[in-house]
Amino acid sequence: MQLDSQQLNTLADVAGEAARQAGALIRTFTAGEVEVFRKEGGDSLASQVVTEVDERSQAVILEHLESTIVSYDLALLTEELTDDGSRFEKDYFWCIDPLDGTLPFTQGKPGYAVAIALVRRDGVPMIGVVYDPVLDRLYRAVSGQGLRINGQIYQAPLAVKPAGARLKFCMDCTFETDPRREALSAGMEALAQRAGYAGAVIEIHGGAVCNACYVLEHPPAVYLKEPKPELGGGSFWDFAATACIFQEAGASVSDYHGARLELNSAQHTFFNHCGVRFCSGSFTL
Repeated sequence: MQLDSQQLNTLADVAGEAARQAGALIRTFTAGEVEVFRKEGGDSLASQVVTEVDERSQAVILEHLESTIVSYDLALLTEELTDDGSRFEKDYFWCIDPLDGTLPFTQGKPGYAVAIALVRRDGVPMIGVVYDPVLDRLYRAVSGQGLRINGQIYQAPLAVKPAGARLKFCMDCTFETDPRREALSAGMEALAQRAGYAGAVIEIHGGAVCNACYVLEHPPAVYLKEPKPELGGGSFWDFAATACIFQEAGASVSDYHGARLELNSAQHTFFNHCGVRFCSGSFTL
């Protein structure tokens, strides 16, 4: 079954309302009131932290999406439920992160968001919805139909390169304690210079979803994760929604080496083997 533009728009509307309602729930909590748990995940603390808010946000989202799963015969992949493999059998699947940036959320810092994507079985994102409850900002992208932010058609800011300009690298909050920080920083400096900039400026923000959105709206900027041997590097639900958003904004999204970002691999959901790269505007590294 192939979804047409009207059906995709209908599903995007449902996802947008689900994200807003989940965000409203998240805003009712403060960091000091939330009990923090640990789960199996990647090698970083950010990938292992989970709270009751993650699970309650997920419940709100699924309540909104349940009817679409039945009506459109969709599969489901969401961070806080076991992967049942149905994404390999259905034509499309919802890919959900009910609270991306759980670590900054528990620290009382901005940089967290709700992310919902609809991904085709071949790994192509068809819908990308992100809601930032701190900024009250809703990003809504539909394949072939562009990007809207809070209902307004997205207009890409000019990415000028004045003499001496530096390229911003937006990094996850875990970069502060990354044992590879010095080596990674040197690599980013070299990347920036090869791209024609005077050097790199490294900014440490929140989670993957908010970081990608920040990069999109603050050019020239890059959000990246290098390949590494340890499991981690983000999962499908960290990048599916923003991958669609970047595609519809005319910006660049790929794995670390420039290949298409695979969003439905049978191996595992992590990206440590290939890394990721989001570039504002149309430039690539």
